Amino acid sequence: MVGFEEWFCVAKVDLITGFLGSGKTTFIKRYARYLLGRGERLGIIENDYGAISVDRMLLDEELGDECEIEMVVAADEDCYKRRFKTKLISMGMLGFDRVIVEPSGIFDVDEFFDVLHEEPLDRWYEVGNVVAIVDAGLTGDLSEESKYLLASQVAGAGSIVLSKTDGMGSKELGKTIDRLNQLMQQFECDREIMPQQVLKKHWEELTGADFEEIAQGHYVSAGFVKRPFVSLPDSHQSLFYYHLAMGEEQIVSMTEELFSHDDYGEIYRIKGYISSGDHGWIKLNATKKEREIERVEAGQEVLIVIGEKMNRERIGEYICHCSRTKDVTFGQTAHHCRHKGAD
Repeated sequence: MVGFEEWFCVAKVDLITGFLGSGKTTFIKRYARYLLGRGERLGIIENDYGAISVDRMLLDEELGDECEIEMVVAADEDCYKRRFKTKLISMGMLGFDRVIVEPSGIFDVDEFFDVLHEEPLDRWYEVGNVVAIVDAGLTGDLSEESKYLLASQVAGAGSIVLSKTDGMGSKELGKTIDRLNQLMQQFECDREIMPQQVLKKHWEELTGADFEEIAQGHYVSAGFVKRPFVSLPDSHQSLFYYHLAMGEEQIVSMTEELFSHDDYGEIYRIKGYISSGDHGWIKLNATKKEREIERVEAGQEVLIVIGEKMNRERIGEYICHCSRTKDVTFGQTAHHCRHKGAD
């Protein structure tokens, strides 16, 4: 009798990293569409540190009938690693050609490698590419923790893909690459990012050859000094709001207000589904630069505000003021950098 490991093929695992609101989910839709089009059997794992994954729903709307989309939810690092490993084992037994992993925007890339080096995953999978999605409008006013997280994601990336390049010329895009190299130097990384190593096209212009280069790419082994960070209660947060009801105009106004004023904190992304009050739903997926507001047939009653050093009370008061319902409830998940420190 032929054993399981004698007939199945080793699957590739691609990790798609990127800071909060950088466009990971949008990129995965395009990348997955290319891989499916060339006949690959594809699985996708969404990781998050909260109870709800709006990103999974966004992917499921477009890809759910063509590939397996799973979600890993965990409240702490140890729980996450156990569940992530279990999910990879179950997917490994389904015979996928490739698994794409989209972590939360607050993620230690080393956790990914740690899990894949454990039995039996080290025999079932090989690391494909690590793709870092970087907002082309990257500024230098990130917190030290945010800078470190971004640097750790870019350091090992086999492909660096700039997002939100609309209206940016070669000089501006060059400055973005300069900022990435400044981060490499700040955290003593031995990698220098060259312009030709960065995909700078507008995503509407990406070709099959571009995606093929990513699919055939491999992670980079770059050394940098690990820095332990103290978990702070006001670091990266996800604020959850339930039982909201608004029309499209109210949603547009609310989104503009929250992104426009610093006294709400540093908000990176607002996403979720809001009841329109007429037995329908409005999907919201917004960053400072981009807004996606669309009526949909199905939704999940939650709005998630993601950011850093946010004023929870002020944001909650304003969102409740915008909602037509009076029974709004909320919750909160804090995300912390979990590096163990230098080896």
